[in-house]
Amino acid sequence: MTFDTAQTRSLLEGRKQTYVPYVAPRDLVASARAARHVSALLKGERFDACISTGSAVAGLALPLVALSGVPSFYVESVARFQGPSLTGRIMHVAPRVRTLTQSPAWASSRWAYEGTILDGWESMPHDPADRPRGVLVTLGTIRPYTFDRAIAAVLPALRPTDEVVWQLGVTPARPGLPGRASADLQYEQMSDEVRRADVVISHAGVGSVLLAYQWGKYPVLATRSARHSEHVDEHQRELADALIRRDLAAELDLDDPNRNAEVLDRAARRGVRPALTERTPGS
Repeated sequence: MTFDTAQTRSLLEGRKQTYVPYVAPRDLVASARAARHVSALLKGERFDACISTGSAVAGLALPLVALSGVPSFYVESVARFQGPSLTGRIMHVAPRVRTLTQSPAWASSRWAYEGTILDGWESMPHDPADRPRGVLVTLGTIRPYTFDRAIAAVLPALRPTDEVVWQLGVTPARPGLPGRASADLQYEQMSDEVRRADVVISHAGVGSVLLAYQWGKYPVLATRSARHSEHVDEHQRELADALIRRDLAAELDLDDPNRNAEVLDRAARRGVRPALTERTPGS
């Protein structure tokens, strides 16, 4: 059960799915509407388990499923390194919901830590291809948050010969934007653009980062900030800091765009691969 977008339609083609109307972060009215969809599913089908990473959809729906007797699990986002999200705090007190964290820093008897998906990756040197550089800029699809600062930071770092693809979400395309721009891409399109790109510039969203890793890309993170009305809170900052510490990403400088040409050059010379030696939980 998820939102109806170009990516989810293509990714879930041929699979059983239920689409619910979009739920913006902390929109309790829309979350309640989503919970009604869950209630209808529970009346018509049988489930062995319910698993969610949030956010707003899970707030009311997951406790409802748990109270119906279905074993229910909430895995907090890997972006939450300092503590649970608002949805996580709700799950913490929800009856019969088992909660897991991907950060050992705040693990407890109530928040079990059994590792993080980041343990499966490591970076290595990479030789750039001898051709015009392909650059993918993906700003995500979260509404209603625009991200104009990212576009302003990318433009000075581009080479005249770069072949640029923009996925802008709700951020307006400014006049004269080089390359091809669209609001959204189907999953196969996005995956193909990541595969072909020499540099992937992404908002610090977990899904976008993991897609970059699947194709061996060392992403450049454009980190959204609540202080600039680009997201609901600063959790992308937490994820960016963790990835940079692990040498799994570089960061776009949103305050001094003149530094970003060097950042893109470095990212083109790095890659990411599955870790040869897995970290043990807590390491």
